[in-house]
Amino acid sequence: MTFCTSIHCIDGRIQEPIIKYLKENYNITYVDTITEPGPCKILAKGEDKISVNSILKRTRISINRHGSKLIAISGHYDCAGNPCDEEIQKKQIRKAIKYLKINYPEIKIIGLWVDNEWKINNI
Repeated sequence: MTFCTSIHCIDGRIQEPIIKYLKENYNITYVDTITEPGPCKILAKGEDKISVNSILKRTRISINRHGSKLIAISGHYDCAGNPCDEEIQKKQIRKAIKYLKINYPEIKIIGLWVDNEWKINNI
């Protein structure tokens, strides 16, 4: 059994495509999902300490209890929780990756963008 952790939006349109992508492209059996509205913005800005700490706590559980070997942080087209354009979200994803690498230096961390056709793109 191989686990990974996906930190993504609550938006139901993106959840299945992300899980399928991770399973098919990273040889993952199970995906632990951590959902928040606009999580790349939450982690990039770091202002909402309660949400940031909650995401980190749940990620830690996935790593420590399930042996997660990969963390994916994503953003997506038409996000209600983070209504900004693609380039801004991609910058937020890159910043969130850096933040997560500080907290989990031993884990591979990737960024994903879900486009207007609900296709997954690596950042």
